[in-house]
Amino acid sequence: MTSDQTLSDAERRILAGWAADCAGRVVQLFEADPPADEQIRDALDRARAYGDGGGTAAEEIRKRMIAVKAASAATTPAGAAAARSVGQAAAVAHMGAHALGAAAYAVKAVSLANPQRPDAVDDEVSWQVAHLSDDARAVLQLLPVIGEGSGGPLGPGLLSRGVLGSVIRDIQTRIRVD
Repeated sequence: MTSDQTLSDAERRILAGWAADCAGRVVQLFEADPPADEQIRDALDRARAYGDGGGTAAEEIRKRMIAVKAASAATTPAGAAAARSVGQAAAVAHMGAHALGAAAYAVKAVSLANPQRPDAVDDEVSWQVAHLSDDARAVLQLLPVIGEGSGGPLGPGLLSRGVLGSVIRDIQTRIRVD
């Protein structure tokens, strides 16, 4: 039985490009030793390639934890959030709902990097929503509302709490209204 958060391969590819764009806006905040830095950038490149029709879900599922592990090498909290955004974007090949995780972690990275700019969070979410293609918006609307599922990325757990949960709720509200 597949989860309603998985989506079809074609739908995950649509979301992978948007998720990679979200993560790509903050990847420069990640600083670490060269091996971890290369792993993060490779994961972002793979997410983009998957969105463009390259690779396979099976390949990406095997590699999805590389970026997650590399995130622990970040030298700042903003850099760790940026790396987690990339990790979520790379995981879209496994489960489409990770696209919202990529967006949320990108916003968290922006927030941590710009504590003097309270409008940074809203500006980033606005950019993300404005850069959704019609197809990506339609696919995101297929996902359950965060916190209402029994499991998966959008179920009760890390992505449903704190700034991550707030960002995902905001995105889901905006795409249903805009």
